Amino acid sequence: MEKTHINLWEDCLEIFKDNLPTEQFDAWFKPITSISFDGRTLKLMVPTSFFVEQLEEKYMKLLAPTLRKVYGPKVQLFYQYDTVAKDPTSSVTIESSRPSPAVQPHSVNPFKTDVVADFDSQLNPRYTFENYCGSISNKIARSIGEAIASNPKCKTFNPLFIFGPTGVGKTHLIQAIGIRIKERNPQSRVLYVSARLFESQYTTAATAKPSRINDFINFYQSIDVLIIDDIQDLMRKTATQNAFFHIFNHLHQNQRQIILSSDCAPSEMMDMHDRLLSRFKWGMTAELERPDLDLRREVLTQKASQDGLDLPCEVIEYIAANVTDSIRELEGIVVSLMAHATVLGKEVTLDLAQSVLANAVKIQRKTVNFEMIAQCVSDYYNIEPDQLFTKNRKREISDARQMVMYLSKRHAKMPVTAIGARLSRTHATVLHACRNIEERLSLEAALRDDVSKIEASLTC
Repeated sequence: MEKTHINLWEDCLEIFKDNLPTEQFDAWFKPITSISFDGRTLKLMVPTSFFVEQLEEKYMKLLAPTLRKVYGPKVQLFYQYDTVAKDPTSSVTIESSRPSPAVQPHSVNPFKTDVVADFDSQLNPRYTFENYCGSISNKIARSIGEAIASNPKCKTFNPLFIFGPTGVGKTHLIQAIGIRIKERNPQSRVLYVSARLFESQYTTAATAKPSRINDFINFYQSIDVLIIDDIQDLMRKTATQNAFFHIFNHLHQNQRQIILSSDCAPSEMMDMHDRLLSRFKWGMTAELERPDLDLRREVLTQKASQDGLDLPCEVIEYIAANVTDSIRELEGIVVSLMAHATVLGKEVTLDLAQSVLANAVKIQRKTVNFEMIAQCVSDYYNIEPDQLFTKNRKREISDARQMVMYLSKRHAKMPVTAIGARLSRTHATVLHACRNIEERLSLEAALRDDVSKIEASLTC
């Protein structure tokens, strides 16, 4: 039996649900309904024009491939919404601003360097110093970044290596440096690229004709300011590391600025060539710490102002007190509040904030320690706690042990050396376990469900 357009959209919703946190799915995808699909043109009903902006800006990397998978590669997306709430006569239909894959321009060699005017720095114009909130937790890193941006010829801080946990503003800061440099010297060849894209480009070049590797190397050696995000993603990528080593040497020897970010310090990196790690330490290594209370308040105030949302003081204080780990989480809470206020037509109150936070973050009501984590994991997987401390390599025991390591680092805030000591493992083994869980979480919905349930048992 052929599926209807409603059935097809339900298939899409299942994919979105598996790949998004519950609060994001509920806020941005659950309210959307399918109007029609004629074999090529898909029309979706969304609550407001604000939904269109959010989907196009923040969720297209998930939305576009999902639509192509479910509806076919030539699908064209249109949005429909009422400009006056609950008044169908005010309905308008607009096409997605992203071009259909079927009409994408012919691909060209991305490593050509002869036309400066066509050079795309890949910088996000929103990530400026002007809207980068500062406090004692990021003062050193920000000061060094501004010094580099103000005087690119000074290579005291070359390379600049910024590290810190997820969501503390690393991407914003390193792009702000590039934007400031471009503002002062528009002809400067500044390039921002993620380590995964760098690795993908290298792999593509390596599998093509031999000249493409030379094009790849020559292109990157022509850059004036190279900014690579999440450099830890090159771990275990031996061939890509070798290519980057030669690019790094060329840029450094020719007084070109190199800026790198990572979720860990160079000393904690595994499976990265020693010769690269030593070069990461040549310039300046600066840590971005988790946001302190003042920074959390400033982020909330600024984000609300940018989105035109009026946040009462008591709401700001409540969110700042309970969302402590990540700037990204803080911004996500503001977006969720706006979605709820827009869709439900409600004022933003403390009650609404408490409701949103209850679904978005785990508010700790007791101190979590290693013993609690080991017990909760053992109970969840139905194994004896003592088995976690043995040399048993059975899959179910090994997976549970890795889960204990991951949650101990995440919730008990234990150093990896301390976690290793409790389990009679090396710190390198703990790091590997934590990274393995993090990588699997992005791919396995079942594992995300396991983590969510174990975390709930920890905080209840």
